[in-house]
Amino acid sequence: MAASAPAPASVSVPASAAVSVSAAPVDAPARTRGRTGPVPWVAMYHSVGDRRDDPYRITVTPDRLAAQLGRLRRRGLRGVGVAALLAARARGEGRGLVGLTFDDGYADFVEHALPVLRHWGCGATLFVLPGRLGGDNAWDPLGPRKPLLTADGVRRAAAAGVEIGSHGLTHVDLTEADDATLTAETAGSRAALAELIGAPVAGFCYPYGTVDARAVEAVRAAGYTYGCAIDPGPLTAPHALPRVHVGQRDTAVRLLLKTRLHRWRRRPAAGV
Repeated sequence: MAASAPAPASVSVPASAAVSVSAAPVDAPARTRGRTGPVPWVAMYHSVGDRRDDPYRITVTPDRLAAQLGRLRRRGLRGVGVAALLAARARGEGRGLVGLTFDDGYADFVEHALPVLRHWGCGATLFVLPGRLGGDNAWDPLGPRKPLLTADGVRRAAAAGVEIGSHGLTHVDLTEADDATLTAETAGSRAALAELIGAPVAGFCYPYGTVDARAVEAVRAAGYTYGCAIDPGPLTAPHALPRVHVGQRDTAVRLLLKTRLHRWRRRPAAGV
């Protein structure tokens, strides 16, 4: 299983290299309203660890993550959390920054991903499920059960400077949820996470990447200042930001193409 795979020596971090990147103020995206510009480039990761049994191709090894972040840094780019990215863009200081997100809150994030992020001086947003803390990815019908972070693991990530966002309570497709479930998955999960980490929660990530106008309005009404989807199409806006999947197969050439082609695939959007 991914959580028990040993961390390779190539990503070990000396104490002097540890970097904690603080999250931006949670109201930062609101200050971008009324502006129009290219949609920010945001990478979507999931699990970091053992990928031998990975039918959904959601896992990257620590070595591959380290290589990908290293390539970004050598190109003059640095990964940050989404709130930090949007705040920097609002100040006119977003050049050279890209967003890094990790969905589902797998337990291997603290063990494998966090040391790599520290080594390369990168921040990230971790989207977790407060209704499944200490559980597993029961929503996936195929593949192995991957353990999720416990409450203590989420607090450890937050203490390290990782932005904590909500992925809903239990990983429900919001486009198929009834009104009560929709409120619980958006407003309820935000309140639970704020209590867990002792800080406001700015960001939401739509489970399965599925989004419609009703889900976007629920996320906005719950008090989130931004939302991450995958490919929201005409809904693209601060509460429906597109992201680019980055996986194990993304070597230097593929990663370069994904960063270069993003600007041509996405239309400008107000407020991002």
